[in-house]
Amino acid sequence: MISVITGDIIGSRQQKSKHWVEDLKKILLAFGEMPSDWEVYRGDEFQVEIKNPEEALLAAILIKAHLRAIKSDARMSIGFGDKTHHAEKISESNGTAFINSGELFETLKKQKLTLAMRTGDIILDEKMNLMLRLALTFMDSWLVQSAEFVAVAIENPTLSQEELGQKLGINQAAVSRRQKRAQFDLVINLDRYFRTQIKQLTTL
Repeated sequence: MISVITGDIIGSRQQKSKHWVEDLKKILLAFGEMPSDWEVYRGDEFQVEIKNPEEALLAAILIKAHLRAIKSDARMSIGFGDKTHHAEKISESNGTAFINSGELFETLKKQKLTLAMRTGDIILDEKMNLMLRLALTFMDSWLVQSAEFVAVAIENPTLSQEELGQKLGINQAAVSRRQKRAQFDLVINLDRYFRTQIKQLTTL
């Protein structure tokens, strides 16, 4: 089982395209090689393969945090399943992970959602998507400072508040405030729960 994130930049036409396209590519570089592991196409759409499906939710949240830190945001669908065709470009690869991600992505605009997932397990999908909708009530309104904190904290999971503060150029008390404001503990709990569910799904 793999997972595929399909996304697009919200309100991309209102932004100076070069600026955020380059930023988006920098963010996606962490996920492997272009164009086999990720690709930006049609100007404002992107696709990323996350080889370990347990990492998929945190990967999507990390992309969101990086984008919100530059006053942007993305709509993303996470699809789970297999990969039956390995192409040189991810956009030409195929399998149920790609189908689940692509089909779900088409419904996001209508549902006015910025993040959803489809595993193919109806009960799990309903449960996880309800949790995501609740989490989006605060993730969709992260301000720059909160989003910056979330990105740095996800990328450096072993660092203490003091060490995170050094990276962000702020003191420990300010780190603590940003962590609370971003509801970061809830994000980590959600990710932990998601990982246990995906692990169960992949061992069935």
